[in-house]
Amino acid sequence: MSLPKIFVTRRIPDAGLEYLRDRASMEIWTERQPPPYEIIREKIRDIDGLLCLLTDRVDKDLIEAGGSLKVISQMAVGYDNIDIAAATARGIPVGNTPGVLTDATADLTWALLMAAARRIVEAEKFLREGHWQTWEPMVLLGADVTGATLGIVGFGRIGQAVARRAKGFEMRILYYSRHRREAELERLLGVEYASFEQLLQESDFVTIHTILSNDTFHLFDRPQFERMKPSAILINTARGAIVSPEALYDALKTGRIAGAALDVTEPEPIPLDSPLLTLPNLIIVPHIGSASYKTRSQMALMAAQNLVAGLMGERLPHCVNPEVYRQSSITDN
Repeated sequence: MSLPKIFVTRRIPDAGLEYLRDRASMEIWTERQPPPYEIIREKIRDIDGLLCLLTDRVDKDLIEAGGSLKVISQMAVGYDNIDIAAATARGIPVGNTPGVLTDATADLTWALLMAAARRIVEAEKFLREGHWQTWEPMVLLGADVTGATLGIVGFGRIGQAVARRAKGFEMRILYYSRHRREAELERLLGVEYASFEQLLQESDFVTIHTILSNDTFHLFDRPQFERMKPSAILINTARGAIVSPEALYDALKTGRIAGAALDVTEPEPIPLDSPLLTLPNLIIVPHIGSASYKTRSQMALMAAQNLVAGLMGERLPHCVNPEVYRQSSITDN
């Protein structure tokens, strides 16, 4: 019997490819840039499974073009690039890779927070450009982290991991989420629930860990920056479109807030002529929240396991649209 056919939209770590090798007939897009939409549309007509990334647009037209498509597996936690409703309507389960990148992303959040607070990137550039002539008492002063107030927007796995790290800095920790968490969890993590407005007004550092949705698109816009402290620093390791780039530029340029650090931008990659790149009080890195060897290997393996489960007609270990199973004969094994 022939193996099911799959298309992998980029070369992924070997842990995932090895798992797939004897279980599917695999075609891998090996270019550094993502495959063009037209290429994926051409491939999807003749495959049973698609393993994709956040950079791939998997919309309704693409999904409906996949006549024999049985499963879509994304090597990421987020899936806002996939039309989940269209996949569900076709009875196609969609997989993701939750949990595995929690610590890596929380670690990067703290790396960015510390770098922005102590102006590490500015200081390194200052040295390389030959400006370091002597020790000076008023040069490159930054913000204290220990004892400061941290506001966490979105309190899922990553937000909670950020809070655990903040306890070591003896910070006051506020969090805002659509749903307040259990009192016991608040006690264990030493956090206080706050309204979004209170969090903005009282936090010295604000970190973003919420999903991108219609409700959170440009959640941080001019009115929100107006509510923040002039000394506040914003960190975003979630999705770029949660923050309005125009409003952020104005807030940083005018001193409405003191600084920001981003792992994600709108759009991605950020254009090299973006005015944001002219700002000394902004750090931007290229979406590396999960970029550790261990994490990416685990993500690749989870994505491969989701894909194979779908190809075999089994329930995906990590499925974002479980309602497909209520309209099919697949059981919870």
